[in-house]
Amino acid sequence: MSLFVGLLLVLGVAAAAFVLARGRATTLRAGAGAGRQRLNSLPNYHGAYAFLWAALPALLFLAAWAPIQQGLIADAVLSSPAGQALPDFDLARDSILSEARAVATGGSDLAFNPQAQALVPEYQAAIGRYSLIGSGLALLLALAGAGWSWSRISLDLRARTGVEKWLMGLLVAASTVAILTTFGIVLSLLFETIRFFQKVPASDFLFGLNWSPQVAIRADQAGSSGAFGSIPLFWGTIFIGAIIAMIVAIPLGLMSAIFLTQYAPAKLRKVLKPLLEILAGVPTVVYGYFAALTVAPLVRDLGLSIGISSASSESALAAGLVMGVMIIPFVSSMADDSIAAVPQAMRDGSLALGATRSETIRKVILPAALPGVVGGVLLAVSRAIGETMIVVMAAGLAANLTANPFGSVTTVTTQIVQLLTGDQEFDSPKTLAAFALGLVLFLVTLVLNLIALRVVRKYREAYE
Repeated sequence: MSLFVGLLLVLGVAAAAFVLARGRATTLRAGAGAGRQRLNSLPNYHGAYAFLWAALPALLFLAAWAPIQQGLIADAVLSSPAGQALPDFDLARDSILSEARAVATGGSDLAFNPQAQALVPEYQAAIGRYSLIGSGLALLLALAGAGWSWSRISLDLRARTGVEKWLMGLLVAASTVAILTTFGIVLSLLFETIRFFQKVPASDFLFGLNWSPQVAIRADQAGSSGAFGSIPLFWGTIFIGAIIAMIVAIPLGLMSAIFLTQYAPAKLRKVLKPLLEILAGVPTVVYGYFAALTVAPLVRDLGLSIGISSASSESALAAGLVMGVMIIPFVSSMADDSIAAVPQAMRDGSLALGATRSETIRKVILPAALPGVVGGVLLAVSRAIGETMIVVMAAGLAANLTANPFGSVTTVTTQIVQLLTGDQEFDSPKTLAAFALGLVLFLVTLVLNLIALRVVRKYREAYE
């Protein structure tokens, strides 16, 4: 028996509890004559009440049992004679266990390692034993919940209130998962960042101008710790994502929103708006190919034609232009909603005073919609500075502190990818630097998102 079978049994018991509880509530309602106490909640609520009490506690137990079962299975396999004969080297032992587990669970047909093949029966026996225990306990919980809820079915049972409490608990749990996930991300970054700052001074990282991380390769290089100045990385991130990309995205996105809301006929708007928003669904690697194969050569030829001999096929301008096109839908969509939310009375009043349509847009509609537009721009900046693929394929990997748009620069996210790829020691400064970069970037994007949400909230308070 597997836990999936246990899941099906629990759902079957819960479905039966729903039918029986609803039937009993229907009988109670039919038996209540005139002048007698009426059924407090509809029969369907009584059925849902029994279903939730039968299903949810058992399902929560199965969710908690699944990781516990994996540990119990591993302990049982390792304590067997075949498991005790495994090598002491962790990597070799884990490889053998993974191969045996794959065969035992049906993920593979045959184990190539004889030791792994010998462990397959042990795995199968342990999986069957602990799955049976977990499924049996879950089934008992489901039966207990179904029986308890059945015993409570009566005329005065507030079944609807009970169902709503269960649903409220599920909503709170979902919200808690999101919050705890955020805390988990922050803490995982924070702990590794603290380890990094124990090896590299925080002042060198935050204010250093040279980024050249390296690790010791030979024993005589033990003192080689590299240079971890992050200023070139954050400058490259701002230069590409917050300057060049915004120079492209803000005018095009804002003008697109103005045209779609103020000038375009309704039929044309129905066609153009979905086409514009398709840009948001294009994978970033496709933008990266377009930047590397089409835009980057054009930018290099342009630089050479105007006398810039250092123009490179990997440039900040190429990456920024394509990134700006990518985030046009973010700016356009927010600006569209903000402009559409401006009260019609403000437009009519401006036109009634003799202003032209363009004057009304410039002097009435845009100032009124400005907070929403600004919020959209900040959200677009947050999206741009977290982009990786376009930068990798079009801007290069060189951490240069330069304002030349035809030069090669890199960003924080690109360097994080570089630092965490390859065969590196996890506790080396080079690897831990990725967590420090990630934490600072997380804080920057968090601040931008908070500012954007505050601006949008202020806008909604003013015009709703």
